[in-house]
Amino acid sequence: MKILIFFVVIFLATCDGNVLKHEHGSTNQIFPLQMKSGPGGHYIPDLSCASWRVGVEAHNIINWKTIPKECEKYVGNYMLGAQYRADSKYVNREGYYYAKTLNISGDGKDIWVFDIDETTLSNLPYYAKHGFGVEPYNEVAFNEWVEVGAAPALPESQKLYNKLLSLGIKIVFLTGRPLKQKNSTATNLKNAGYHTWEKLILKDTTKYHGKTAVTYKSSERKKLEKEGYRIVGNIGDQWSDILGTNIGQRTFKLPDPLYYIS
Repeated sequence: MKILIFFVVIFLATCDGNVLKHEHGSTNQIFPLQMKSGPGGHYIPDLSCASWRVGVEAHNIINWKTIPKECEKYVGNYMLGAQYRADSKYVNREGYYYAKTLNISGDGKDIWVFDIDETTLSNLPYYAKHGFGVEPYNEVAFNEWVEVGAAPALPESQKLYNKLLSLGIKIVFLTGRPLKQKNSTATNLKNAGYHTWEKLILKDTTKYHGKTAVTYKSSERKKLEKEGYRIVGNIGDQWSDILGTNIGQRTFKLPDPLYYIS
């Protein structure tokens, strides 16, 4: 059912003028995404924007604030299309193949660290309304969206989550969301199908004020290891999720050309 909802979001966001309706009754106007068509009505990608996306995913383009304006439609089509889903599938599939090779101890200390935004939960309904990364980050608007708690699960990440649980690996969610959003985040995770976890760690903004995501997440992973946990895997959409210290036995980078977090 949750995967179906994800596809409904994608379908609606590709339709000019549609409105996305949530279960709680509120609506979001969907950003009108125009397809760039060639012979036979096939989509023609902007090759310079495709190269820009590869540069972003390879971490060669860093510290950017917004995507290039001319790449808005390209990024929108990528995020709402089959390629994004396929890229996500390949990353999560490799994660599962790796996890199957592990000798799980059975003492409850083998954990897999998941980021949340654009890793376990998708904010595509928000970005469909706010321009697929061309608008500067609006903290107020995004926090309002988070409090609604309507973000759908990313289907391929949810498959990995369920498979890891079946292997006896426990899940830790480690997010840059502030502590004040813990209740709304926990509710959203459960409603999206992430029914259990070992820990849900949100950012103490008083302690980590002015610190980078790399510093914050490294410190929290170090705490986990001091508590006796073994980080057998670590997955996120940002390089800052998987760089730094105490990164775990193996890391996995999901695609995300919408924004950059250092």
